[in-house]
Amino acid sequence: MTYCVGMRLDAGLVFLSDSRTNAGVDQVGTFRKMSVFENPGDRLMVLMTAGNLSISQSIRELLSDFKDSNGNSIWNAPNMYEAARILGETVRTVHQRDAKALADFGIDFNVSLMFGGQIGEERCRLFQIYAAGNFIEAHNENTYFQIGEAKYGKPILDRVINPSTSLDDAAKCALISMDSTLRSNVSVGLPLDLLVYENNRLAVTRFVTIDEKNHYFQMIRSSWGQQLKAVFEGIDAPIWDADNTVNTNSPAGHATNSTVLSHASSRNTPVMVAHPRNQDNKTSSGEIQSFAEQNGSGKQH
Repeated sequence: MTYCVGMRLDAGLVFLSDSRTNAGVDQVGTFRKMSVFENPGDRLMVLMTAGNLSISQSIRELLSDFKDSNGNSIWNAPNMYEAARILGETVRTVHQRDAKALADFGIDFNVSLMFGGQIGEERCRLFQIYAAGNFIEAHNENTYFQIGEAKYGKPILDRVINPSTSLDDAAKCALISMDSTLRSNVSVGLPLDLLVYENNRLAVTRFVTIDEKNHYFQMIRSSWGQQLKAVFEGIDAPIWDADNTVNTNSPAGHATNSTVLSHASSRNTPVMVAHPRNQDNKTSSGEIQSFAEQNGSGKQH
């Protein structure tokens, strides 16, 4: 499996990917999921992949030389939308070639991709491409995409990332998101590839491969856990069955104590399942003791 996250911000783009493809008991596979297509001064495009490794590698290799029916490629596409469309056609080409053969062996055509960058003077753009070759684009309302094991790293992104987030803060947030995923899922693993792209550079200027020896990521892993624990311990435990002290200035009559979870005068009840009246499930302690004696559990040896 894998985890990749990409962000489209006012200041540029942030891409982060892991490199684990298999996490069996005695076999751990590592393949890098990020590929860069660069023509300095003209265009910078980044592709990240998740899903079946053979499919994603075929797409990546074909994409570099692929031309559509009009002879267009990602290298001469006038904008990122057209480049994403050409990538979608590349995905469908691989599907037409390999999907039936894979299906004959019970293997689904399983791949998802993230593709972003900048061409010429156009603004930075970010797309998520699906196995059918269709895609969606990131906008201010959804300024980041995830592929792979997305659920563990999503909460921190939702709370922190917005279009005005700085590139450095976004990179920090992406690494925290990755750390949360690494901690909870063994199918995601080091090393990581992190690329931070600043608007209008049209070339790679900030890229790093992060392994277990990277000092900054070590600091993230230790301090984030400590800070989370400190915040957790700083939140009061809930109060059950409190009295009816209320804030009369509150239109809703809320309790003055923000730690009150329930009131003594307004107890709730769960959904109760009725006990079947014609069923006797009572077991006396004598019956339990007799059973134990029959099985020799009380014998001395």
